Amino acid sequence: MHEQYDQNVVIYTVSELNREVKALLEEAYAMLWIEGEISNFSSPHSGHWYFSLKDATAQVRCAMFKGNQRGIGFTPKDGMHVMLRARVGLYENRGDFQLIAEHMEERGEGKLRRAYELLKQKLEAAGLFANTHKKPLPAFPQQIGIVTSATGAAVFDILTVLKRRHPSVPVIIYPTLVQGNMAPDTIVKAIETANKRQECDVLIVARGGGSLEDLWPFNDEKVAYAIYQSNIPIISAVGHEVDFSISDFVADIRAPTPSAAAEMVVPDSSALRNQLQRTTLQLIKCMQHILGQLNQRTSWLGKYLSQQHPQRQLLDKIQRLDYCELTLRQLMQQQLNTYQLKLSSVSATLHTLSPLATLQRGYAIAMTAEGNILRSAKEAAIHSKITVKLSEGALLCDVHDISS
Repeated sequence: MHEQYDQNVVIYTVSELNREVKALLEEAYAMLWIEGEISNFSSPHSGHWYFSLKDATAQVRCAMFKGNQRGIGFTPKDGMHVMLRARVGLYENRGDFQLIAEHMEERGEGKLRRAYELLKQKLEAAGLFANTHKKPLPAFPQQIGIVTSATGAAVFDILTVLKRRHPSVPVIIYPTLVQGNMAPDTIVKAIETANKRQECDVLIVARGGGSLEDLWPFNDEKVAYAIYQSNIPIISAVGHEVDFSISDFVADIRAPTPSAAAEMVVPDSSALRNQLQRTTLQLIKCMQHILGQLNQRTSWLGKYLSQQHPQRQLLDKIQRLDYCELTLRQLMQQQLNTYQLKLSSVSATLHTLSPLATLQRGYAIAMTAEGNILRSAKEAAIHSKITVKLSEGALLCDVHDISS
């Protein structure tokens, strides 16, 4: 019941005023989207989130209850740029104007960084970063393809380095957009066109430096798969040395800058010439050394063949035969003298033991008519004939008597 002082004055209690203001706000702003930077973030034990959302000139208190936090996928923190879907309301107890957030998502670079990390994890799990699929670069490319903006600084830097290092290698530019929502499709088409035409044996996918948002086309999943499925080896050269894109991880090799990619893709022709000269000198020295060895070996083989000639061998054999004959004669003469001396010695010994020598000393040998030597008188018979052998001649005797 309102106490009235007069007809035109209505006096509210604080609760009534806050209640009506809350109803008016909720009716006027059923649901809205708002973005800003988080500050004064807190999360008590209840699990609810309380924070302020601010821009350059103003701020508003916000609350997000635990039940609405599912599916967000990140924890807010001070300084984070977010977008809220919220209801406008009033906290009646304190009369504070506030927003009740029902959904929150990251905005700006924070959102892109999170999307980058999620895609990186997804593609790594799918095997797109594995070294097993990476192809080696050709040592001496016959033709180089460049997938980039035809008017950007990247293509100028690449061409400048290629001209300095190896001007004879032809280059084909596959022009694409490198920034904006339409860029990923043009990059994919350029890579597919290069593979279809098979004009190049290596591709450089390049872009100059920029913010994460500027480089975002090279963090696109379609671009990653186009690089992965390319039959032509690809060098990714996106941004500056500190910038890493999804294309860098999928490509066969990553270059820190477009200029560095040009350094990688072709050898330095002046360095090749110097190397060729050094190699030529080394080859000449090596050939001279080998020829010297061959000449020395040929000379040795000539001498060896001369020594092994059949005529030379025959002469050597004849000389050796003569030597053997002389040696044999000497050995035979020495052996004959030895046998003669030995025969003389044996003959003298035999003569000493010979019965004839005994007969010369006055002895005689009695033998029967049959020629048997008589050793005893009993062995002879009376009236038998015996022969007595003397040193000179023999006696034929008749036995008339036997004495013992």
